[in-house]
Amino acid sequence: MKSRLQAEFDFAETAQAQVMPNMSLATSLIETLPYGLPHLFNPWRNQCPHDASDDGPAARVERLACHLACDPEFIIIGEAPGFQGCRYSGVAFTSERLLLEGAIPRISALNYRISTRQLPFSEPSATIVWNTLKRLGIAERTILWNALQLHPHRPGELWSNRTPTTVELAYGEPALRILMEAFPLARIVAVGKKAEFLMLSMGITLAAAVRHPANGGATAFAAGMESLL
Repeated sequence: MKSRLQAEFDFAETAQAQVMPNMSLATSLIETLPYGLPHLFNPWRNQCPHDASDDGPAARVERLACHLACDPEFIIIGEAPGFQGCRYSGVAFTSERLLLEGAIPRISALNYRISTRQLPFSEPSATIVWNTLKRLGIAERTILWNALQLHPHRPGELWSNRTPTTVELAYGEPALRILMEAFPLARIVAVGKKAEFLMLSMGITLAAAVRHPANGGATAFAAGMESLL
């Protein structure tokens, strides 16, 4: 007998596939990813105890499908989802605050909370990335993704981030190949050493490898993107 979570996911896949742009691509990507692994949270399959009652995996799938609904010139690949960003938003480098503000192209502004935290999550790296893309005029032509699409956290600490291992990074390879095949003309940008390592090990040609904006890397990230353009 199906769990409520599985039934919810199946509904999102079947009932919305005809009306939601790129729902089929979103579900194809998600189907490659494991779920239920210790210390690795799958945003589009796992229910988080801190999800707001109106949100959860199915809503994150829908937001991802909306994000993918473009003909991208660039695909920017980060390292992995963070607990302040993609874990709740379902879109790489995207936070709850940015969604509430309507700051993400192709995703309508939310009129409800997606986490039970007292204040909406705001991820510094997400804000830096979107501000840079908008300033350069490429936000509408860019898709954001991660090398590992599962949130790596410390044992027993859901609101924490840790660096994924090489073995864990490999979980992201099948989805990355599907994404590259879906948008063969897009220019691929690796953000950070982990993303660059995985892309090169897969034989993917990079348009650029830029500094991750976290930990004081905002200026270098922006400079790298400007050089690419």
